[in-house]
Amino acid sequence: MKIRALIVDDETLARARVKRMLADEPDVEVAGECASGSEAIDFIQAHRPELMFLDVQMPEVSGFDVLRALPSEHWPMVIFVTAHDQHALEAFEVHALDYLLKPFKETRFRQALQRVRQNLKTQAIQGQNQHFQEWLAQNSAYPSRLTVKSGEHTAFVEVADVDFIEAAANYAILHVGATNHILRETLTNLEAKLSPKRFLRVNRSAIVNLDRIKAVEPATRGEHVVVLKNGKEISLTRGVREVQQRLESL
Repeated sequence: MKIRALIVDDETLARARVKRMLADEPDVEVAGECASGSEAIDFIQAHRPELMFLDVQMPEVSGFDVLRALPSEHWPMVIFVTAHDQHALEAFEVHALDYLLKPFKETRFRQALQRVRQNLKTQAIQGQNQHFQEWLAQNSAYPSRLTVKSGEHTAFVEVADVDFIEAAANYAILHVGATNHILRETLTNLEAKLSPKRFLRVNRSAIVNLDRIKAVEPATRGEHVVVLKNGKEISLTRGVREVQQRLESL
């Protein structure tokens, strides 16, 4: 079985270079390419690649944000690609994660791949992911407020007051009690910014504040809904057991 790899970089030439190098590796196939962090989140959730070449510095949704938006059990083996983030490099070294410092040579590229093969063979990646997840939690500052702009008016919404967030094309609607606020931001971008300990994307169109969930109940055709404390029902496409575990860990 070949290792399915995902290449994530906002630079077209950078993606092409990694893809060209992988063409010489018979046990690796390119499963996909993403030009943004938000695309990568969707791709990983849908296809679950074994390996990811992940650019650290990307606009809007960084490489770190991609990982923050996903449960660690969904993380592929990651080779980080970075130009100058020394703090990140130190973290990678401490937690035995690999990285490529731009511009990297083919010999360094092959060394990183060999490390991937060894990790996949020994199944050491789960322990490494747990260590890096802890590092992310310690070195990330999730916002306590969201800024909502409407014309010349600017409002600040406390994240803790949000009941749920609903997608509306490239916008997001914050539901806060009886009030709604419209953000010019995609749901995927917001998902990466919010703490996964407090917010959960329950379907493609909704993120729910876990503190607001009252119950998880069956619906029609074997489906389920989450019931909020205000009575609002939202369809659930994630596994029921996963949601229950997240609620139990609060």
